[in-house]
Amino acid sequence: MPTNEQRRETAKRKLERQLERREAKARRRRLLTLVGGAVAVVAVIAVVATVLINRDDSTGSVAGADTTTASPAPGGDGGPTTPPPANGQLPPFTPAADLGANCQYPATGAASKDATPPRTGKVPTDPAQVSASMSTNQGNIGLQLDNAKSPCTVNSFASLAQQGYFNDTPCHRLTTSPSLSVLQCGDPTGTGTGGPGYQFANEYPTDQYPAGDPGAQQPVLYPRGTLAMANAGPGTNGSQFFLVYQDSQLPPQYTVFGTIDETGLATLDRIAAAGVQGGQGDGKPALDVQIKSIQLD
Repeated sequence: MPTNEQRRETAKRKLERQLERREAKARRRRLLTLVGGAVAVVAVIAVVATVLINRDDSTGSVAGADTTTASPAPGGDGGPTTPPPANGQLPPFTPAADLGANCQYPATGAASKDATPPRTGKVPTDPAQVSASMSTNQGNIGLQLDNAKSPCTVNSFASLAQQGYFNDTPCHRLTTSPSLSVLQCGDPTGTGTGGPGYQFANEYPTDQYPAGDPGAQQPVLYPRGTLAMANAGPGTNGSQFFLVYQDSQLPPQYTVFGTIDETGLATLDRIAAAGVQGGQGDGKPALDVQIKSIQLD
C-alpha cells in the first residue's frame, strides 16, 4: 500500500504534467495567432500591390484620345470565337462573314466642318488596298488604306477626303514617349475635340477578340508605319486619326486601317525630330503641320 509520501509525489507529478500540457496548448494558441496575423498582413499587402499595379497600368497614355472621336470599343460581335495568341503583337486577321455588310454612321451632333456622312449598309471589301496621298506643308505622306480589314473605316475616311474635309486642317498632337510615338490629325478645330458629326464602330483589331475578352485590354505592338483611328471610347470613331512613326504599345482598341509609305515616314521623322512645343512629350508639334489635302490615287 502506497505511503502518504508516495501519494503526494504521484499527485505532484500529475499536476506538473497537467501544467505542462496547459502551457503547450497556450504556446500553440499564441503561435496560431501570430501565423494568422502574418497571413492577414500578407493578404493585405498583396491586395494593395495588385491595386497599385492595376492603377498604374490603367493610367498609361492613350493614343489619339480626344473627346469626340478617340479610345476604341471592345468589339467582337460576329468575330472569332477564340482569342488571338497573347504574344504582344497585333492579332492575325480572320474576316467575319458579315465584314462590311452593315456600316452605320449615326449622327452625334454638329460637325466641326461641313461633312456629309458616307453611305450606310453594305460597302465593298474589294479592292483590298486603296492608295491615297496626304499632302502637308512639311512633306508628302503616302498611305495604303486597308479596305479588306476595315472597310467601314476606309469608307468613312475616303468619303471625308473626297469632300475636302481634311483640306487645310492641322495635325494638332504629337506624342514622343518611348512607348507611344504618334502624330494625330483629322480635327478641323485643332483642339482634339472636333469631329464630322457622326460616329462608327471599331473594326480590326478590336473585332478579332470575343466580347468581354480581357486580352482586348492588354497592350500590343502597333508597329512603325501604322495608320489608325483615334477615339474617345467604344464606337466613337469619327474623323481623327493617328500616324505611328515608331513602334508603340496600345491596347487593341484603335482601328488599324492602313499603312504609311517610306516617304511618309521620312516626313514624320522630321516632324518628330523637332519635338513638341515647350519641350513636352505630348502636345502640339513644334513644327506647324497642316494637311493641304488627302487625295485617293
